[in-house]
Amino acid sequence: MSEPYLAQLEALAAPARAEGMQGYHKVKRRYLGLSNPQINALTKAWRAEPDAAQRVAIADGLWQTDIYDARLAAAKLLTQARIRPDDTPAWRLIASWCPDFDSWAIADHACMAGQKRLVADPARLDEVESWIASDHMWTCRAAFVSTLPWTKQNHPKPAELAARDRILGWAASLTTDHAWFIQKAIGWWLRELSKHDAERTRAFVAAHGEKMKPFAVKEALRHLKKTA
Repeated sequence: MSEPYLAQLEALAAPARAEGMQGYHKVKRRYLGLSNPQINALTKAWRAEPDAAQRVAIADGLWQTDIYDARLAAAKLLTQARIRPDDTPAWRLIASWCPDFDSWAIADHACMAGQKRLVADPARLDEVESWIASDHMWTCRAAFVSTLPWTKQNHPKPAELAARDRILGWAASLTTDHAWFIQKAIGWWLRELSKHDAERTRAFVAAHGEKMKPFAVKEALRHLKKTA
């Protein structure tokens, strides 16, 4: 089912740009060299065509190619605030991608799709919580990138506040994991939280900052220092 969509991506291939992308991302796979605006334009059109089940099937097929641009397109195809019906298959597919993550760009695009499905059904946080125990660093990191929407409420409802504190608990349990991408993800989550909940951000750093890498603490407090 995904072949016609892959053909549209391949029709825009830019070999010279693709070579540069492979050097930048440093992960061996096929690159077509498309820009984000090009992929955005294609996936916007694709979302208007098939129903939800078809979109999931197309996204699955594109992901399975292991082509960089196709994996981004797969994620963008499912990055929607509303999928009618908001059924399990879209979330299940997105979650199934975690073990395949091997670069920040692909992981972040997939996590953006995951954010939408988590907001649509916060009960899925129960599954995400299991990711923080994964031996696969990218899956562990995805727990924080996928839950960034819970940093953004200025006046969170009780359930949103409970979820926020729950995710901060995950972060606290991983402050001694000094893998760069894990520390970066914790710092990123706290940085975004600081824009809307400075008190919790400061309290977390006060309690756990000594266990974090200095660059992650700096990242967490970046906006607070500017406004102090």
